[in-house]
Amino acid sequence: MQELLLEKGDRMAEEVMTETESSNFSVLEWICKAKNMALEAYKSKPISHWILLLLSSLGMLVAFPASSLLSRVYFANGGTSKWIISWAAVVGWPIPAFILFPTYIFNKTRPTPMNLCLFLSYVFLGFLSAADNLMYAYAYAYLPASTAALLASSSLAFSALFGFWIVNNKLNVSVINSIVIITAAMTIIALDSDSDRYPYVTNSQYIWGFVWDILGSALHGLIFALSEWVFIKFLGRRSFHVVLEQQVMVSFFAFVFTTIGVIVNNDFRGMAAEAKTFKGGETAYNLVIIWSVITFQLGVLGATAILFLASTVMAGVLNAVRVPITAIAAVIFMNDPMSGLKILSLVITFWGFASYIYGTSSGSKLSQS
Repeated sequence: MQELLLEKGDRMAEEVMTETESSNFSVLEWICKAKNMALEAYKSKPISHWILLLLSSLGMLVAFPASSLLSRVYFANGGTSKWIISWAAVVGWPIPAFILFPTYIFNKTRPTPMNLCLFLSYVFLGFLSAADNLMYAYAYAYLPASTAALLASSSLAFSALFGFWIVNNKLNVSVINSIVIITAAMTIIALDSDSDRYPYVTNSQYIWGFVWDILGSALHGLIFALSEWVFIKFLGRRSFHVVLEQQVMVSFFAFVFTTIGVIVNNDFRGMAAEAKTFKGGETAYNLVIIWSVITFQLGVLGATAILFLASTVMAGVLNAVRVPITAIAAVIFMNDPMSGLKILSLVITFWGFASYIYGTSSGSKLSQS
């Protein structure tokens, strides 16, 4: 009897050892496959491609959060004009133009022929972009940067919905699930409004900041879908210089509309007085405006390059990563309040992004097959 028990024990030990070895082998095999796939992808593109991809990724992950924080810095240190901070976002439109013009020379390409429909679409998108920047300016005037960034992540859900309605993008279960999850995250933030409202912000202002942020995110999703529709309807090709052309034209008209708003609101005259009362003085005021101009355009350039060099899925991944970066940076550098419910909302938002990325990547694989 004892011998039988010993034999069974030895067999069980051997089976456990076999299962452990096979599981270890499967993990090692998966690591080897991932390594080989990464090497193959690296070798398939020139080194210049990966350098540009790295710089573009840094543009999204550094410039966009910095631009968001600078908007909050402007209002927290004495800035009051929503038009001025909106104007700072678009006054840098010549930056992508300086990158666009050399592509005509070195790549031997010609500018896209302009017709009335394409011109009007750029004007309309420029107007929507100006309105979108103004809505976000109101949001950052009344909300902490971390809260505003989390609410702005709802633009992904709106992009999916408007993309479905306007350009017939497919909605699968994972994408619909991401919309529901992100909506739940926004609801949690709304329920936690008492924990992160600044003392000098009234309850009415906080609510309006919340509303303007959601409306700005919805408009951002609409702009994204309409931009894709313009490519499909009028351009029919997606080369790098065509994408840059659209960015330059839309930013230019957004600059025109925003400048009109600043002039009508008489805010250019108020900049000198605002700079004098700004915490840190005129130098600090000018630095905030200048870096707001640079960081916003670098972020948009990075996102544009990611769409061309990689895919919308990678752009979605980086967009998901920059949300917690902005929130954490706001807590570290601006002492933003971070309650338990806001942390929960951050985790849920990241889950929603992951669901969206999985849905779009699986959808693209199905369409390719």
